[in-house]
Amino acid sequence: MEISKTTLQDIDTVFNIYEQATSYQKTVNNKSWRGFERALIEKEIEENRHFIIKEEGEIACTFVITFNDLIIWKEASKDPAIYLHRIATNPKFRGQSYVKKIVAWAKNYAKENAKSYIRLDTHSGNERINKYYASCGFDYKGISTIEWTNELPEHYKEGSFSLFEIVV
Repeated sequence: MEISKTTLQDIDTVFNIYEQATSYQKTVNNKSWRGFERALIEKEIEENRHFIIKEEGEIACTFVITFNDLIIWKEASKDPAIYLHRIATNPKFRGQSYVKKIVAWAKNYAKENAKSYIRLDTHSGNERINKYYASCGFDYKGISTIEWTNELPEHYKEGSFSLFEIVV
């Protein structure tokens, strides 16, 4: 397993994984991603915040990090934290606990970059994913209700999100 920064050469494969993850979300929950703008992904790559996990040369998983999340985490976003977003696994590699592997990587990254927390959010009301995140070491921190702005991807129009956190 190798975690590295996503390159522009990876972008088509990343979008394919996003599409497959969205299709899967629709089979297990009534809320799902609604697609992403290519310019957003290109910007994240340019800012060195978009990552892939490769297994034997093939992209198995992808994720994004940010260092603040004011709209969702509100006042708590002032804390020194790393925020994980858009974790998506290639269906060929599903079931291999990539969130746990990302958490292990994020703990090291957080320590190296003086961050005290690892955080993520997900649509509220999905007990299956809530339990999974808890099994990965996250503590449930409640629900954040937001007003969508055009700074956010379309799926944030849903309005309420479960918050999860790990103290580093």
